[in-house]
Amino acid sequence: MEITKKYRRNLSIDRLSELPDSVLCYILSFLPTQKSVATSILSRRWRYLWTDVPNLDFVDENQGTINRVLSLYKVQKIKSFCLADEIDCDDYQIGTWITFAIERNVQNLDIWRESADVFLPRSLFTSKTLVDLRLNCCAEFPNIGSAVSLPLLKKLHLIFISGYESLPHLLSGCPVLEELVLQLSFEYCSFTISSPTIKKLEIDINAEIPEDLDEMHYVDYSLEIDTPAIVYLKLFDNANYHIKFGSVASLTEASVHIQDYSNDFLYSRSVVQLIQMLRNVRCLKLHLSHRAENIHSVFAARTISFRNVTKLEMTTDCLFLPKLLENADNLEILILHEVNEKIDRWMEPQQVPTCLVSRLRTVKLFRFVQTKRKFKAVKYLLKNAEILEKIEIVYPCYLTSKKRIYMLDKISSFERGSSACEVVAYVG
Repeated sequence: MEITKKYRRNLSIDRLSELPDSVLCYILSFLPTQKSVATSILSRRWRYLWTDVPNLDFVDENQGTINRVLSLYKVQKIKSFCLADEIDCDDYQIGTWITFAIERNVQNLDIWRESADVFLPRSLFTSKTLVDLRLNCCAEFPNIGSAVSLPLLKKLHLIFISGYESLPHLLSGCPVLEELVLQLSFEYCSFTISSPTIKKLEIDINAEIPEDLDEMHYVDYSLEIDTPAIVYLKLFDNANYHIKFGSVASLTEASVHIQDYSNDFLYSRSVVQLIQMLRNVRCLKLHLSHRAENIHSVFAARTISFRNVTKLEMTTDCLFLPKLLENADNLEILILHEVNEKIDRWMEPQQVPTCLVSRLRTVKLFRFVQTKRKFKAVKYLLKNAEILEKIEIVYPCYLTSKKRIYMLDKISSFERGSSACEVVAYVG
């Protein structure tokens, strides 16, 4: 009985309120501001505790609520300020909230609007405290000649921003920028990315694709990239940009997704030149799709060395594969996705690639379906990969169990150069 009373007394003790204010504010900083403010009803002590939380995170709030919160807010050094999704207010009002954050020495600012341009105050581009800036559907870049000074900015994400011809001016005012993420809107133009400090670069150029590809209109846009410190690159382009790189000697990981709808030989040549610039990477993800015939013909005429690549993930035709294997001596992991069915050829390398003899340990085949050329490619890999440990076959969901069993039995019957190699198959 005594133990039960003691247990009840312990339950009645408010352990959370015994914590110091600094700890409670830290806990509240992980909540959206709406929920953080809601804790004010818990007790007198909690009433204004939220006003000392260094983060402000507004999601789908109305104008009046945000203004009331900001009028009571005490923090002079805001760690994070976020306005997300559809907030019912005019764009000028958002500009005043951005000014509020800048005046409170904000470090991380994230403005996310699904529609309409947001008024950006000039003070945004002369902030001495911003470290991370993310803008979506906002107004144009600052005009050339206007003040830009962001001495601490390390991360810059620009989604659907117009006026990319002014991007060099913006970047010139970011002396320590390390990460740049760009997603282009449908207003395309030629532009330049130049920065001696950028280490991580992500670019998404996504055009609207008509049902009839012959109706697609192409303009020779170009993108010049001069980022000598770059370590990581992620590129998606289906708008046929001619992309030129400066020095990328420090690049170690790249993901390149090119959808070529144009059947333009000159564009195909620029794609192969881009791939050639990736020769120093250790981890390469390469997606080449749709009208890739010209790319194949240009690629076949060149020798591109990938001596440092240890992991290669590809979505392309088997015609590309032998050429890459011949020039990737240190390849250890090979991942292949569904490929272009229009080019139904598999040509064995003239001699067994070095990577098959001494390096390749894992092969993974996604969305594997039955075609002669795929069986030939798998048969060649199994026969010549002398230290291969595992080959994974990932079937598409629509494949019947009968076909899956047939394909697994057929692959399992192939000669293996490595006695330790196991064949694993599953639906994914």
